[in-house]
Amino acid sequence: MQRSKLKLSYPVVVEGKYDKIRVANVVSSPIIVLNGFSAFNSAETISLLKASGKEGLILLTDPDKAGTFIRGKLKTLLGNIRIINVYAPAVVGSDSRRNHVCKEGVLGVESTDEDTLYDLLLPYSLPENNEKAAFLTPARAYADKLTGSAGSAALRASLCAVLGIPKNVSAKALMEYINENLTEPEYISALENAAGENDL
Repeated sequence: MQRSKLKLSYPVVVEGKYDKIRVANVVSSPIIVLNGFSAFNSAETISLLKASGKEGLILLTDPDKAGTFIRGKLKTLLGNIRIINVYAPAVVGSDSRRNHVCKEGVLGVESTDEDTLYDLLLPYSLPENNEKAAFLTPARAYADKLTGSAGSAALRASLCAVLGIPKNVSAKALMEYINENLTEPEYISALENAAGENDL
């Protein structure tokens, strides 16, 4: 049985047109294309993002350094606009359209399985998740040794690996991701797994 497309609470922002084609197969909500780094110099694109993102934007980029750079740059350019970071899993493989191994060896959004994209975006079609309270505060992150300790960077990297997101995200971005996407019990379980791997 074919699933209905998701109606999301926020527009989705992607890097390129082929990403949009892929995401459009699973959502019926607006999708904004950045066209790579050119968006940063486009007053029209920035204005569109600000106008469309008054309630928030879902940002879905490739799981590589360029994707991380785009996330950080947009956070600066968009000011107080709420950005919800959704990470495509870092899957090693070859780009089917261009028939070569992807940059940094991982698949981009356009090559991500549609079922995976559906599951990633499903939480944002549920109104009750839009105002979820942030349980991972800076004080708790410090107490949990995600920040402020000699081994914090290694623990964050292990936690990112457990969660299936890029290891080079900042501590703040990791906290935002956890608060947006995990329940508190899920966070505790993931942290325990990460701490165990970090001790190996």
